[in-house]
Amino acid sequence: MLDTRIILSGIWITVILIYLMGDVLRIYSGDAARMSEGEKPNNNAKWLAAAVIMLVPISMVFFSLVLPQDINRWANIIVAVVFFLFVLIDMRSYPSAYDKFLLAVSLVFNVVTIAYAWNWV
Repeated sequence: MLDTRIILSGIWITVILIYLMGDVLRIYSGDAARMSEGEKPNNNAKWLAAAVIMLVPISMVFFSLVLPQDINRWANIIVAVVFFLFVLIDMRSYPSAYDKFLLAVSLVFNVVTIAYAWNWV
């Protein structure tokens, strides 16, 4: 059986790749342009917020490997719950079926993260 640290790190890699795949599909489908119509063309605060949000699961890949077990366990649970709620609340803003599907899959991986971290002994 793999070490829980490696499993959690792998789950976070999976989650960030799901988010990135959604971004790529959104660009190629033209949905990104349609979703940003009417917004300011250079909204730096929005892009900074997006960078911070995307950096969290990327950072969790590293933190899952190096944090002490007790802190690691709770960090994974808290971050997975926050992302679960964030995605659940924001899911309606994505009009495409592929986005909703990918976000639903990411929710499943958040639950898997919580389960692994919760049961980590």
